[in-house]
Amino acid sequence: MKTYRAAVIGCSRMGAFIDNEVPDYKAIKLPYSHAAGFFAEERTDLIACADLRTEVMEQFGNRYNVSKANQYIDYCEMIEKEEPDIVSVATQPEHRAEIVIYAAEHGVKAIYAEKAMAASMDEAAAMVSAVEQNNVAFNLGTNRRWHTGFDKMKEIIDSGEIGKLRSLIIYNNGNLFNTASHHLDLILRLNNDEPAVWVSGYLPQGDSVIDGEILQADPIGGGTIQFENGVTAHALLTPRSSEWEAICDGGTITCWNNGWQWHIRKQQEVSGWRSCKVPHTFPSSEQTSSTANLIKDLVHALDTGEPTRGGVRCAYASTELIFGIIESHLHNGARIGLPLKDSKIRLQRNPTGRQPRYE
Repeated sequence: MKTYRAAVIGCSRMGAFIDNEVPDYKAIKLPYSHAAGFFAEERTDLIACADLRTEVMEQFGNRYNVSKANQYIDYCEMIEKEEPDIVSVATQPEHRAEIVIYAAEHGVKAIYAEKAMAASMDEAAAMVSAVEQNNVAFNLGTNRRWHTGFDKMKEIIDSGEIGKLRSLIIYNNGNLFNTASHHLDLILRLNNDEPAVWVSGYLPQGDSVIDGEILQADPIGGGTIQFENGVTAHALLTPRSSEWEAICDGGTITCWNNGWQWHIRKQQEVSGWRSCKVPHTFPSSEQTSSTANLIKDLVHALDTGEPTRGGVRCAYASTELIFGIIESHLHNGARIGLPLKDSKIRLQRNPTGRQPRYE
């Protein structure tokens, strides 16, 4: 079977070295970083990288057998010379749209973009156009979409075993771009990517980080989302970090501790006139690497021409929820109708690259 040539743009933590930070974390099965995923996948050959920091690329090359001749400061030059089939874009969101659009328009067949999708809705829309016009397979690095435990959670919801889905709860939505990008994509996935019709939101420190149309920092935010099929999602800001719940007519499914503890309760009659939710065993599933699953999904799309599990429209939908929460805050918590129109807010920071842990 064909082996696809892969390259990584952005060689820091999620791009290459975050595996060193989570070697014994039960919620994550390695490989985790983009590069580690390509390096482990038998159908991909990691052939090049690009970053502005030569010292980081040197470490990248040592770890993943990428020669110095295949390390580029200019990602455009890398794409032109190396002609990769798959490109990972593991930069900050302020730079992501420009890179994704260039890759889509210059022969790259599949793109694995780190979350959040983009720094503005205009940039996200431009990414959608470039990806679709050039028939590029696309997945966003919202890894829980490829997590086998959440696959099992979705199977139970879809089966109707505990009744119709009514509500979804995110217990700590967190920073909108860095953290909520994961959570909002997950609730879309659990609700079969149904369209949202409105969102209301709040940013506890929002007024201090918004200057006109510029968002100067990644804000913490929460709110409520109403979906077309009647499901309501609540993105809370509580101390219960990385926990989620699906509430159905006849039971609930809760994920604790970021994907390694699962609990299901089913409605059951306990007397002649009263019922309650009784714990049941959550079915087991093999834990596999979500990064590896995401890459296999891209490879399958390249092999068959079939759509990926994520896709650029799913990425756009979760990004729209982020900006909907921001727009609602700017309108004193009012409901903001979706699709979102005329949002001019842009995340614009000047972050310094975090030093990756090489060992």
